[in-house]
Amino acid sequence: MFSTWAILVAVEEGSISLDSPIGQSGCTLAHLLSHAGGYGFDGTGPISAPGRRRIYSNTGIELAAAAVEAATGIAFATYVDEAIFQPLNLTGAVMHGSPAHGVHAALDDVIRFVEEISRPTLLSVETVASATSVQFRELAGIVPGVGRFQPCPWGFGVEIHGHKHPHWMGAKNSARAFGHFGGAGTMFWVDPTFDVALIALTDRPFDLWAPDALRLWPELSDAVLVEPNPGSSITV
Repeated sequence: MFSTWAILVAVEEGSISLDSPIGQSGCTLAHLLSHAGGYGFDGTGPISAPGRRRIYSNTGIELAAAAVEAATGIAFATYVDEAIFQPLNLTGAVMHGSPAHGVHAALDDVIRFVEEISRPTLLSVETVASATSVQFRELAGIVPGVGRFQPCPWGFGVEIHGHKHPHWMGAKNSARAFGHFGGAGTMFWVDPTFDVALIALTDRPFDLWAPDALRLWPELSDAVLVEPNPGSSITV
């Protein structure tokens, strides 16, 4: 998500376009940011034509970041720092390694970032609305660790809840809710219908957290949404 937001800053600055061709024939930046570029989870070669199905892909995000680096002449980690971390005063955030999963940040940093997504200052309202809306609407695909969905809606960098069931977000989340979870047990969702967000950060290997979290996150999400004052900030 941090990488995607930095890439969208580059789009708004005119350094690159969502229609810029990247990778295999027919693949654009928009395909890569919405996991529709035809690349597998990892590995350099495509496994499908672009725009055919939703395949969650670290490779796709890495290709997108490399394209921004080439277009701007700025190392991508530096670009993220200057475009996102510094303007939002995310003093505990740093990118180590892959743009697809290499950001380390404290809870306060992620709260500020989620607030930025909800009430943008670095990107236009129109860009954020597009990023958090479904791209390539009818694509089916698999949410890793959760299941296969038809369709499997995704925006730019964020998964859209839509009508997926069962799902890692709650049953009470609206179809407009969007978010992301990662292999270390981190997750957040934002539900614009309720103006509520939920964040969880851990650093546990996937196999240790996934069986419990993918069962408990929906329960936690639903509990948050039925709180008398769900907009309040609570740290557990």
